[in-house]
Amino acid sequence: MTAQTLRDLLPTASGRTVVVRSDLNCPLDEGTVTDDGRIRASLPVITQLAEAGAKVIVMAHLGRPNGTVTPEFSLAPVAQRMRELTDIPVTLADDVTGPDAQQHAQQLEPGQILLLQNVRFDARETSKNDAERTELAQEIAALAGDHAAYVNDAFGAVHRKHASVYDIATILPSYQGTLVATELDVLNQLILEPKRPYTVVLGGSKVSDKLAVIDNLLDRADTLLIGGGMAYTFLKAQGHDVASSLLEEDQIPVVKDYLARSAAGAAKIVVPVDTVVAEAFSADAAHAVVAVDAMTSGPGGPDALGLDIGPETAKAYAEHIAASATVFWNGPMGVFEMENFAAGTRTVADALSKVDGLSVVGGGDSAAAVRALGFDDDQFGHISTGGGASLEYLEGKALPGIDALTK
Repeated sequence: MTAQTLRDLLPTASGRTVVVRSDLNCPLDEGTVTDDGRIRASLPVITQLAEAGAKVIVMAHLGRPNGTVTPEFSLAPVAQRMRELTDIPVTLADDVTGPDAQQHAQQLEPGQILLLQNVRFDARETSKNDAERTELAQEIAALAGDHAAYVNDAFGAVHRKHASVYDIATILPSYQGTLVATELDVLNQLILEPKRPYTVVLGGSKVSDKLAVIDNLLDRADTLLIGGGMAYTFLKAQGHDVASSLLEEDQIPVVKDYLARSAAGAAKIVVPVDTVVAEAFSADAAHAVVAVDAMTSGPGGPDALGLDIGPETAKAYAEHIAASATVFWNGPMGVFEMENFAAGTRTVADALSKVDGLSVVGGGDSAAAVRALGFDDDQFGHISTGGGASLEYLEGKALPGIDALTK
């Protein structure tokens, strides 16, 4: 069964209340949104519905408040940024489905937007108990009243079986938002018939976060470029001394198996040949570029920390990317938040921005990195709004929020 989309809903949206699950999980610094990429990506669906005459109730989460009302995770800064980015009135409720949300929902007029407070302030949102989640979903549906509809436009949350993602879709007529539809279209291009050469760039801190996606893509991609903290587990598996760099000892046998599969004809795994080591995890720590077989020779000696891929590695990775027709990138190459350890990530991002084909930035830290380093979203073929969801889809896992839209 094929999911209904926003295009199916818009002709009948006027006068109806439409509940939209958006992904507004933005980084904050002292109550200010520091990267509004997810807000900007979510607004088109919200505004299209409002302009079509719908009363729009938006649900979203921020951080992990663990079912308690936590002021630092209030959606107030998000609501303020939404107001700055659209001319349509945006009201923020003080609660999720309580008295304030109920009052505002009753007063909502066609063309207006009501943002509910952080859905994760209610413990039922993430409950493992089906009945508890259903109870919250029913309360959300009650806010919307008769003839309501539900749109899931939060691709970053579709891998969660949560009340605002899964259970609400079993209660209200449900539609796939444009962001979700676009994500699925792009990810299917990466899985089903990618144009070749097909290169996957994987970084981030831990191998364990990427195990299943590596396992699946070894038989689909042509080349896997490994960077970030996870690279040091690969280097250790090859016999290198990685000093005090981030290392997952328990994953070394798995990584060795991946390297063996690569050598036997699966996707080519490429690991760093040089790295930037530092004597401490600090922006101004003494640092130097060293070969991966000499990591203890730089600042810090046996206690050195590898914090970025080196320039030779970055150059080689850029050449691989430039020669590719399809590139998927998930995870920074180093500690890009510190200028001394951002060069590898910047080089990869720059190469990705020039790909003559499909370039996909896989959400999460990767999306934050390209924006922090001064790149514009439109320099890439697609920037995913869902890091974890993207990886799980590429792993071949079923996504509850997607499945619920087709039931």
